[in-house]
Amino acid sequence: MMKKVEINIDGMHCGSCATLISRALTKTPGIVTANVNYASRKARVEFDESLLDEQRLIDLIVSKGYGAKIGVDPDTERLVREKEISDLKISLIFSALFAVPALLLGMVFMDVPYRVLLLFLLATPVQFVVGKNFYLGAWSALKNRIGTMDTLITVGTSAAYFYSVAAMFGLVTEQYFETAAVLITLVVLGKYLEAVTKGRTSDAIRKLMGLTPKVATIVREGREIEIPIEEVMVGDLLLVKPGERVPVDGTVVEGGSAVDESMITGESIPVEKTVGSTVIGGTINKNGMIRFEATRVGTDTVLSQIVRLVEDAQGSKADIQRFADRISGIFVPAVIGISVLTFVAWYFVFGMSFPFALMVAVAVLVVACPCALGLATPTSIMVGTGVGAQKGILIKSAESLEMMHAVNAVVFDKTGTITEGKPRVTNFLTESEDEVPTLIGYAYAVERNSEHPLADAVTEYGRERGVNPGDVSEFRAIPGFGVAATVDGRSVYLGKPEPGVLGADMETKVSRLQSEGKTAMILKVDNVPRAVIGVADTIKATSARAVEDLKRLGIETWMITGDNEKTARAIARIAGIENVFAGVLPQDKAEYVKRLQEKGLKVVMVGDGINDAPALAQADIGIAMGSGTDVAMEAGSVVLMRSDPLDVPQAIRLGRATIKKIRQNMAWALMYNIIGIPIAAGILYPSYGILLSPIIAGGAMALSSVSVVTNALTLRWVKLQVTP
Repeated sequence: MMKKVEINIDGMHCGSCATLISRALTKTPGIVTANVNYASRKARVEFDESLLDEQRLIDLIVSKGYGAKIGVDPDTERLVREKEISDLKISLIFSALFAVPALLLGMVFMDVPYRVLLLFLLATPVQFVVGKNFYLGAWSALKNRIGTMDTLITVGTSAAYFYSVAAMFGLVTEQYFETAAVLITLVVLGKYLEAVTKGRTSDAIRKLMGLTPKVATIVREGREIEIPIEEVMVGDLLLVKPGERVPVDGTVVEGGSAVDESMITGESIPVEKTVGSTVIGGTINKNGMIRFEATRVGTDTVLSQIVRLVEDAQGSKADIQRFADRISGIFVPAVIGISVLTFVAWYFVFGMSFPFALMVAVAVLVVACPCALGLATPTSIMVGTGVGAQKGILIKSAESLEMMHAVNAVVFDKTGTITEGKPRVTNFLTESEDEVPTLIGYAYAVERNSEHPLADAVTEYGRERGVNPGDVSEFRAIPGFGVAATVDGRSVYLGKPEPGVLGADMETKVSRLQSEGKTAMILKVDNVPRAVIGVADTIKATSARAVEDLKRLGIETWMITGDNEKTARAIARIAGIENVFAGVLPQDKAEYVKRLQEKGLKVVMVGDGINDAPALAQADIGIAMGSGTDVAMEAGSVVLMRSDPLDVPQAIRLGRATIKKIRQNMAWALMYNIIGIPIAAGILYPSYGILLSPIIAGGAMALSSVSVVTNALTLRWVKLQVTP
């Protein structure tokens, strides 16, 4: 049996660490997939329980020199993150207290007595107290036969430090104690800033987790009792007062109120709740007191599912991230090789002094930054999926977010997607007004036993007019056509019109209704056409704006429906959709999506029903409306909680903006190293006399990671909606 777990990992210092753990996990028999995210410090692993258990996974990660825990609650995660930042801050202050005087003594106050000894005393605590973690990380990496950022920092600062020790004993002439101390301080500064800014990338998911109240008020035997949220069970009767958060999902059984669901759906207008209405855990009860019965608790609530979807997306990898992983795997060995070649070239080939060649080699080691590469993609994915969740757009994977930027065609299902999905009778046309009540009664009677979506519209029409349905017998549904029955002894049929047999007047009525985008049904009594019923499904207020917005993005739009061509074209015209697939059977929708893909289009399918699930799965990206069926939401790679068509172009804009940030970050990380490493190696020195000192190189390296995370955070201010 397959099982998925999320493992919190301590001690990862760069993307190479994540690559090491990922390789170790994926090579282990029984592990199906393993995604290790350096930005979130988590691994998501799918494994075969018959071959492995959770403890084996933990032991495997620990054996590589890292800490690992399963089942860490959000509060503990927050405390761990805060402790990490606090520890880095203490290390930074401690390091700076020694490094700043060392820098002044090494660069400014050159004539102080016992200067080299003082520098040794100042640099040593930084090297071995603050730098201890770098040594431990480098040793762990060496045991695992890989290179990490710890390797680069350890080799670089150790070279400067021990060369200076040799100088202190008169073995060589120059010392670089202040270089070693300041380098470690700058690296710690970079790690501190990175931890602070990286913590903000998961703000959205922390806010979602914080929506659930700690306690709930339940009603038992007429008494109100406050209990921990974890003890609420399905079937419990709960009380929510004005201003309180709804603790779990449920159905209102008493009272009424307006509930703010903006934190779940992104919709700012409070939703009215009455008896029978569904309430969602984490939402805020605004003005009335309600009692409701719990229907979903714990990990089954909508909020828990949203958090799980976002976590899954943040833990997944985009294709571009796999490219970065491949680079990270060879990055550190390549940098060490370049550093050695740099030393050899300057000392043996160009005849420069040993201290000069050493410091240039050290500059190469410390300017290189594998962290920026490791952070370029996951930080953008974390922020992008978080922004989507806050706006009611749930993106299930990094691949879906990445694919969004390539989309050039969107196919909308009609019912429940372009339209409200609530058809109503708009016309009841007959030759004699006196017969209308009787004929409505026949239609009401025959449709009462039908499960067809249009049946509800007809029965509701009959109820509203207070007619009494007759006695029904011999009911039968005729798939694809309509329903028939015997009502009060008379044969009644209600369904699709049959062209050519209705008579001129009825044909005209049918054509008029279809041209208006309505579904026309013919009512026959004793096989004689007696009335034409027009049923319309109201187009959503934002459908036309959504289509217009997609056109601005350069995206083709299509509508697919089982309606006839004339009705479908009328609806499409109102929505602004130019391309229509009409008369499509539910099981054939996926085939039509496939046809578009065969033309070279990257297709988004938007739907909400069970019959949309195959098409959602066939499409490059399936977008399911949140009000739809569980099957459709499962098949979709994106879920729109508000069921608003306008969120489709917003999702695409979010995908494009995220990929843009990823590319910017990747370009910056690559260009920084491609330009920085040669300059540090002294490529400009022969012609221009420009040389990058190790201290400046270390500072640049520290800021490179921070700049990547900061750029990813700007996604929070990306404009997704175009003002009409």
